[in-house]
Amino acid sequence: MNSLDLAFTPALELAKLIRNRQISPLELTQVYLDRIQQYDPKLGSFFAIAGEMAMADAKIKTEQLAQTSEINALPPFFGVPTAIKDLNAVAQMPLSYGISAFKDNVVNYDDEVVTRIKEAGFIILGKTATSQLGSFPYTEAPGFPPTRNPWHRDYVAGGSSGGAAAAVAAGLCPIAQGSDGGGSIRIPAACCGLVGIKPSRGRISNAPVGDFQSGISTHGPLGRTVADAAALLDVMSGYVTGDPYWLVSPEISFLAATRQSPIPLKIAFSTKISPFPEPEWVIKEAVHRTVKILAEMGHELEPSCPNFQELINPFKQIWQAGILASGVPLKVLSPINQWLGEQAEMTGKYLQAVHQMQIVSRQIVAFFDRFDLLVLPVYLQQPIKVGEWANLSPEEVVENIIKWIAPCPPCNASGLPGITLSMGQDEKGLPVGIQLIGKPADELTLIRVASQLEQVTDSLSFKMIEL
Repeated sequence: MNSLDLAFTPALELAKLIRNRQISPLELTQVYLDRIQQYDPKLGSFFAIAGEMAMADAKIKTEQLAQTSEINALPPFFGVPTAIKDLNAVAQMPLSYGISAFKDNVVNYDDEVVTRIKEAGFIILGKTATSQLGSFPYTEAPGFPPTRNPWHRDYVAGGSSGGAAAAVAAGLCPIAQGSDGGGSIRIPAACCGLVGIKPSRGRISNAPVGDFQSGISTHGPLGRTVADAAALLDVMSGYVTGDPYWLVSPEISFLAATRQSPIPLKIAFSTKISPFPEPEWVIKEAVHRTVKILAEMGHELEPSCPNFQELINPFKQIWQAGILASGVPLKVLSPINQWLGEQAEMTGKYLQAVHQMQIVSRQIVAFFDRFDLLVLPVYLQQPIKVGEWANLSPEEVVENIIKWIAPCPPCNASGLPGITLSMGQDEKGLPVGIQLIGKPADELTLIRVASQLEQVTDSLSFKMIEL
């Protein structure tokens, strides 16, 4: 198979070729790096190319392949090249978020989705281009070359995963990771003739960072086939300690689902999305052609569509607030992103606080990877007198409250279960309480331990109060 054929071979097929030793990871990686060098200057699909790192990884994997006799024990995409969107961290690679001032911002950690991609055996060729902060459905970040559509370079490749889509469509990598906060996988996939999957909220973890857009954005795959995209979704999916959202794993893999025929379904369709104008004729025709094919397969089709009008304003608010919530100084952003951020100063501050709270919550929950329970005070001083803070300023009251109840909010922020017990009295006769905090969703252990404590301590819970 020549290098051109290899460049456009589906990722799953490439994995088979490597397993069958018909091509080595080193040879395949060189194929893609050569194509990137030749064609990417015309496309702008890559923000950063990690040629030396990729070749070093490919050499190690080639040697490992030569030495192993357990081919089936290799990870599913062993030796297959891929690329990561420039909104996600890859150790020893730059992370700019599409901001020119951050071009040289090299990080020393991997996002969880990148860790899983590495563990699946992929070789990372580099970082693909994105719109600034992933804000737009085209990829033209100021200070970077625009990402062009491989099918016609006068047109955009979509966004914000435009670099990923252009790279896959042009045969600069066989499959790629992207993210979707408002169509940012689906739009570039449609622009570039690819398969793009925007998975359900909670299907893929955003670790190690929090979610500063109220759950609207998620990672997802872009590939040339449904099977490739499904298989990459299998790789990226799964719960990570501290995720604000998560889903139970499906009964079978997503890849296995591509090998099954569905039962007859009832399917709605529409070309009219209220309150927007009708789409172009060619798009309407594509919808109707799809409807006809589905009907011939035995599905029941009905013209219908929800009313999306009420979604417009709240989505806009979250979108523009996300600019400020990112924590990036407005002065380094493009004029439009500066404007978006300025429109939502207070909302952005709120979302930024939520974002930070989730990052800290991850650390709290991760603590319980090593422990089953945590015993803490309920508060840091015994109860104050009635009216004790009445003459203080609001700022002073807030400060006192925070200092007083400090052990409690972490349990709320992290979503962990907690229980309080009375463990005696002070010299004034006031109860002295403690709290137990347990692992995520593990109330059973928490209650069992509390019950044991109750049986052997002088709990006030069973005493009558003399008034």
